[in-house]
Amino acid sequence: MTDPTDATDLSDEQDRPDGLFDFCPWFFEKDASEAQRAAQRERQRRLTETGDVRIGRRCFVSPLAAVHPDSLRLGDDSYIAAHAYVTGVVHAGADCTFNPFTTVRGTVTLGEAVRIGAHTSLLGFNHSIAPDRRVHKQPTTSRGITVGDDVWIGSHVVVVDGVTIGDHCVIGAGAVVTRDVPDWAVVAGNPARFIRDRRDQRGRSGSRPGGLDERLARFADTAREQAAAVLDRCWDGERYRDRPGAPPTVRAHCDAIEIADLLLGEAPAHLLAAAHAERLRAAQDPETGLVPELDAATGRPRALAEPDPDDGFVDDGAALYHVLSVGYALRLLDESAPAFPHPVHTVRRLGADQLLRRLERLPWRERAWHAGSWIDTYATAVHFNLDHVAGGHGAPPAPPAALETLFGWLLTRVDPWTGIWGDADPATGRLQPVNGYYRLTRGSFAQFGVPVPHPERVIDTVLDHARDPRYFGQDRENACNVLDVAHPLWLAARQTGHRAAEARAWSETQLAQALGRWHDGRGFGFGPAPDGTGPGREPGLQGTEMWLAILWLLADLTGRADVLGYRPRGVHRPEPVRTLARRA
Repeated sequence: MTDPTDATDLSDEQDRPDGLFDFCPWFFEKDASEAQRAAQRERQRRLTETGDVRIGRRCFVSPLAAVHPDSLRLGDDSYIAAHAYVTGVVHAGADCTFNPFTTVRGTVTLGEAVRIGAHTSLLGFNHSIAPDRRVHKQPTTSRGITVGDDVWIGSHVVVVDGVTIGDHCVIGAGAVVTRDVPDWAVVAGNPARFIRDRRDQRGRSGSRPGGLDERLARFADTAREQAAAVLDRCWDGERYRDRPGAPPTVRAHCDAIEIADLLLGEAPAHLLAAAHAERLRAAQDPETGLVPELDAATGRPRALAEPDPDDGFVDDGAALYHVLSVGYALRLLDESAPAFPHPVHTVRRLGADQLLRRLERLPWRERAWHAGSWIDTYATAVHFNLDHVAGGHGAPPAPPAALETLFGWLLTRVDPWTGIWGDADPATGRLQPVNGYYRLTRGSFAQFGVPVPHPERVIDTVLDHARDPRYFGQDRENACNVLDVAHPLWLAARQTGHRAAEARAWSETQLAQALGRWHDGRGFGFGPAPDGTGPGREPGLQGTEMWLAILWLLADLTGRADVLGYRPRGVHRPEPVRTLARRA
């Protein structure tokens, strides 16, 4: 006697239940009865009569699916399962599947052999969010979604408008895809990030016992256990020093706050969180909005540099970096109020014309790092000044037009062949422009969530620089130079999978080397600094804070950041701190 539950033994006369085909439509072509086939033909005939609908051979469209397209193309051997929701202009090639509860709306074009998992949404349209009207009255826009051939999109994925997914890709379950995905890429996460090339079947090297994952996990445990000792070593009873014997500095205080937040999830225990914040806020000069460095002899704030006679800007090196370090340290301590008690007036007072003149006279050719660091400070100050607008505190900061001026200038001055700003020098190679690129994009494109221009060229340039033996080789790497490669690679990888395997290989090598630089109870040293631009090899707060952030970037580039158990939230946070609102 035939077992009615065995799908392979059903006779031609024994119908599959209709509901089975709605949820498992792949059985339809083989097992449907003639009556069921006739009902499906009628279903498809009625759909084609509703408008611009063309359905190929051996297709199935569940009567439980809500299919109301403006235009529909369904290639041969494709199906739409129960409770799928299909509207707009949807064109799919042969062998495409819309599994139960999928939503495909707007303008969506699928190649051949595209599998869309259950409860996944492909949303090829968007609403504007202008502040002059309620959201339900906003107009919609559509750039469309394009998916290549041989693509598997897992369950509970969201693909937003404007995304192109290349051929042979795999999108992991639960991913939120906000940027283009290159051919052969396996991506996952929110937002989706590159995991590996589908053709690379070796997997992660750290998955082996004693491999990189295990080393990374052991390091994270050790760093947390020793974090208090690292901080105690640099606290003199009154202030923080980068390392024993060094003078107290504002940055050392901020580095201590960042390290404690990363490894302990709280403020350093030497002061209450409110006392840390009070000390840093009190250090801000109300006239300029800058935080001066401490005098090495007295420990009191030293005098700031004189304002520039042309535009009034106070170009004081340490104080400019404090816009980043103090601002983010205060934000870690208290997210409920503007970071600084006063706006950064030296930035607020720069008009658009003055800003353009200063951008033009920055030393792009000979000192691109200095130029990039200035832009980092300027853009970060605008960010913190906008907090005063949102909270109604203090004088009005630089208007949004300041950022439009900045980004407009940057986007029209970038070198399309290298993707960066500034020129290489025979004496130092690409060191200045690459390091300047990190500072520039950290404060501007990364901080405000704006895509970087020419990301493929950026990766080419940065990987070329990473082979320079003057800066990358045994006992030659310091935190600054490694960070200034890792962050551009990480940032550009949000937009492209170009040379992803090479970037991953470089990151794994650097990650393995960096783990060996930890000194028990003392943390990380900055590393060799022959030009005197860093604190040197002695372990200290700056080196520890920077290498902890670098480790996260390298780990994320290799798909193992979760092993660390921390995520930077301060100066080196990966997410934008705000996004630029688009005008209606």
